[in-house]
Amino acid sequence: MRKFDTKIQHLKYKVLREVARQAWNDTLYDNLLDIPKLIVPGKVPTMRCCVYKERAIVSERVKLAMGGNKENPNVIEVIDIACDECPVGGYEVTNACRGCLAHRCEDVCRFGAITFDRDHAAHIDKSKCRECGQCAKVCPYTAIVSRKRPCQNACKVKAISMNENKAATIDNDKCISCGACVYQCPFGAIMDKSFMLNAVDLLKKSSEGRNYKLYAVVAPSISSQFTYAKLGQVITGIKELGFHTVVEAALGADMVALAESKELAEKGFLTSSCCPAFVEYIHKSFLELEPFVSHNLSPMAAIAKYIKETDENAKVIFIGPCTAKKAEVQKESVKPYVDAALTFEELQALFDSRDIDITTLEQGVLDNASYFGRIFARCGGLSDAVAEGLKEQGLDSFELKSCSCDGIEACRTALIKKSKNLLDANFIEGMACSGGCIGGAGCLTHGAKSKSDVDKYGNEAMEKNISDAVSVLK
Repeated sequence: MRKFDTKIQHLKYKVLREVARQAWNDTLYDNLLDIPKLIVPGKVPTMRCCVYKERAIVSERVKLAMGGNKENPNVIEVIDIACDECPVGGYEVTNACRGCLAHRCEDVCRFGAITFDRDHAAHIDKSKCRECGQCAKVCPYTAIVSRKRPCQNACKVKAISMNENKAATIDNDKCISCGACVYQCPFGAIMDKSFMLNAVDLLKKSSEGRNYKLYAVVAPSISSQFTYAKLGQVITGIKELGFHTVVEAALGADMVALAESKELAEKGFLTSSCCPAFVEYIHKSFLELEPFVSHNLSPMAAIAKYIKETDENAKVIFIGPCTAKKAEVQKESVKPYVDAALTFEELQALFDSRDIDITTLEQGVLDNASYFGRIFARCGGLSDAVAEGLKEQGLDSFELKSCSCDGIEACRTALIKKSKNLLDANFIEGMACSGGCIGGAGCLTHGAKSKSDVDKYGNEAMEKNISDAVSVLK
């Protein structure tokens, strides 16, 4: 039985499934107005004020499922009419304020934002407050609290603010497309665009005998996702959709591990290039560190490049847990190799849009990569693979001092230290999502796979070292 973490995630899935189903049948544009009614029938209780507003919001979800606003380059968008229930937020004084004489909150505020009424109770002037939080730290009664919106709390790069209508707005100059806000918004007002229609179009044309082979490149975190079925059944299900071959992105990770370890030994310091959200964070917030980013493609792009150079008639679709991959495949350096990127949520919707019950299928085989390529799925896996890459290439005289960053806040700390020459490391492994790729926003379930479970999946690989895995590519 498939399981979703939240009702919002389930609603998103239902919209994706219905859009895909209509696309398969070539009836999508004829039935656009009927989809909201299918998702929200008239007699079903709604979270909103009325069924009509709920349907209007579903209509916006349908647009995002069809690719969203083409004029907005960001893959993360806000549904304004769905964003109307959260308090504006910021620091507020609660009724725990005792009107003390010390007035530490006033003394510590550098912006003159705190005043007192006739009862000596503190008040915060929102127009002056800079949300530094110093007043909350010094209050002896903990009477000052931060009431940030869930999306703002989730966004560690501070790309989300409120517009004049008190709806969330995303600063594209700061956003790294990690999708943390998508998963945390309790009303589903923030969503990632889907390029599922591109995938359906490629699958349909492939089944019609077009002159290309369609490859699915799957992230190693797929082992943690479809918990109601066996991994081999998932692989068979992907082929049932119309894919010619299923290849592990972990094989691309093996390729990257060898190349990145060699580059590190040559340059002496490096930051990883595997996580697109981390790389984008450096580009947008630590531009002075951009020369240190590894010149290697990500594992997804590396294996896709190999596929297309080997098979001139190949088309490649990536399937994984990452919303930032949708942005990565639009980059000029990656666009020639990957034709579309899907999340595991979207893969589940595709299965059900074709009425494919993967639990009834025989098990296919997915065994293209090494142990080290597969453990890229969790934080620390890339560092372990780089250490192995140095060893296998006879470069183990180079002393690896890695800094594995679990989540974007840890990435920020490491990058700040490096920018001030205070980092005691020569390799930064940056993972924007908590836990690594297994914590990606496009997962079906989050936190379902521990580090030990990822290692267990890695141990099931036929090849135990990187060189043996990539030898099949030569």
